[in-house]
Amino acid sequence: MATPGAGRYAPSPSGDLHLGNLRTAVVAWLLARSTGRRFLLRIEDLDAVRSDPAVALRQRADLAALGLDFDPPLVVQSERCGAYEAALEQLGDRVYECFCTRREIAEAASAPHGRVGHYPGTCASLSVAERARRRAERPAALRVRAAAATSTVWDRWAGEVTEVVDDFVVRRNDGTAAYNLAVVVDDGAAGVDQVVRGDDLLDSSPRQAWLARELGLSAPSYAHVPLAVNAAGKRLAKRDGAVTLADLAAVGVGPAEVLGRIAVSLRLAEVGEPVTVAVLLDRFDPGALPREPWVVA
Repeated sequence: MATPGAGRYAPSPSGDLHLGNLRTAVVAWLLARSTGRRFLLRIEDLDAVRSDPAVALRQRADLAALGLDFDPPLVVQSERCGAYEAALEQLGDRVYECFCTRREIAEAASAPHGRVGHYPGTCASLSVAERARRRAERPAALRVRAAAATSTVWDRWAGEVTEVVDDFVVRRNDGTAAYNLAVVVDDGAAGVDQVVRGDDLLDSSPRQAWLARELGLSAPSYAHVPLAVNAAGKRLAKRDGAVTLADLAAVGVGPAEVLGRIAVSLRLAEVGEPVTVAVLLDRFDPGALPREPWVVA
């Protein structure tokens, strides 16, 4: 029997983890550990403007406070730019320069026959002269030519998800590897074969699975966790009050109680019951987890 690979948790250090982020981390840890996988931490800090090393340290401390442990090595995306460039070289002439602004893409998507969230191929067939002219006006992003391929993934809770893959960005116009490229390269290099994350990222999975195959990698299995929302049904955010460990500690709620709240939301504990992640692991049944968003009152 083949040895299972790894699961991972991959926060962006742009802000402290809130209850929804922490809940997803707990589910990711439980699913990896219950299937005999390694569990890895990756710091997704490619956004130099928003990323803060101090935040990354606080995130790691918060995860440890809940009892979550990780296997080495710690992966920091900003230290892996060479790997992303190598992947772009491997794609070769399947990538092309794109000079479109977000506004231009949005306007094209709203036009007849346009599709919201999908690139319409505006720059796919520019002439050499036109590319040179546009290059003088603004730096280019790179897109991968997907030729409207169809990609299907199987999600543990959402089931079969099929999408038409558009020509998505693999390098931003500031020269930084785009999210969809970086996560595929990193997961492949680390042997990650189980991806657990929020269900707001479900629609990106078919394109990432497609890219993995284009790079000669195996696509992982997926499990997307329903989001934590506020009383109005909106995605939980810092503005919703005490939603981070630091905020909750300030009002007398410690990590053990936070873990208990998360456990209750996953139907793994009763209200007020003291638990540890080891206790939750003994009780964990992926098929019994709730499929609706967690309303954080």
